Amino acid sequence: MAVTVDAAPRLGWTVLRALLRFAFMVANNLVAISSYICYVLLLQPLRVLDAKLFWHLEGLMYKWLLGMVASWGWYAGYTVMEWGDDVRAIAEDEAVMLVNHQATGDVCTLMMCLQDKGLVVAQMMWLMDHIFKYTNFGIVSLIHGDFFIRQGKSHRDQQLLLLKKHLENNYRSRDRKWIVLFPEGGFLRKRRETSQAFAKKNNLPFLTHVTLPRVGATSVILDTLVARPENGSPAGGDAKEHGSKSKGLQWIIDTTIAYPKAEPIDIQTWILAYRKPTVTHVHYRIFPIKDVPLETEGLTNWLYQRFIEKEDLLSHFYKTGAFPPARGQKEAVAREMTLSNLWILLIQSFAFLSGYMWYSIARYFYRCLF
Repeated sequence: MAVTVDAAPRLGWTVLRALLRFAFMVANNLVAISSYICYVLLLQPLRVLDAKLFWHLEGLMYKWLLGMVASWGWYAGYTVMEWGDDVRAIAEDEAVMLVNHQATGDVCTLMMCLQDKGLVVAQMMWLMDHIFKYTNFGIVSLIHGDFFIRQGKSHRDQQLLLLKKHLENNYRSRDRKWIVLFPEGGFLRKRRETSQAFAKKNNLPFLTHVTLPRVGATSVILDTLVARPENGSPAGGDAKEHGSKSKGLQWIIDTTIAYPKAEPIDIQTWILAYRKPTVTHVHYRIFPIKDVPLETEGLTNWLYQRFIEKEDLLSHFYKTGAFPPARGQKEAVAREMTLSNLWILLIQSFAFLSGYMWYSIARYFYRCLF
């Protein structure tokens, strides 16, 4: 009976906290997204006069919006530990992130852990399922130039053509640098059985923690964005040579997200915080484009090999609680990712002050007209 009495206040506090967080996030979305749209409309003349500056300012506001989403998890105790290569070394180069996909919280995790990587988030393009177009953040992604892809065999060829056109029209004209792609094409729990059946039929490895990736979108991205010198081989250098400026896509960042006990965080948990504080682990491996085959068969095998390696990485993590040592390391080294509380306060204050300003302006014009 004592357990029930003790549990009741805790449950009540958890529910109250979830409701308060939800109310704050609704208000946060209303003022931040509305203000973003108003600023973008206000800056349209600048888009004609100086498009590069316009997209730079838009990218900063986009980064702040994603920073607000990251702060929701940060204050709930959902933090990130990073392993493997340090991707800050290539933050100013063009790169593609290939990420395993377990739940909606994967996107929130990336929004958080990439905040301290310079202007990466501001200059990033996301490839996501078309259903996200109809969420509260859909209008922001449409303005920013993210690409919504429709899944299914009947749509595949058309979607790849649309992706190629989208990249040609929006990637470099908006000074984008990184592209985030989930090659598995869906959540692990939804695709695992189909992937394992395909693997058995085609004599491929049996994977449990990831699924075999789809190649189409990756192939289109590389075909469209990799610079081709006269000899026909892809341009690109060694990770130590990242300081030399070169044109075209230069790196593939193989990104593996791991949750303790293989229990992923979903967007509902991120918002309501009904789960205890959790450390999500993110592992990076950087590959120069020159080492990535561009023809279909070679690229397919290369991608399969990356996800087989992800399977091994995750198996090791679930057994030991840590990733194995990276290349050149005798023991694994983890880096704790942090957010600045002062920076979060500033962007949240800017959002709410902007919301109040736009509301006051709208109310003034309403009174003048009516």
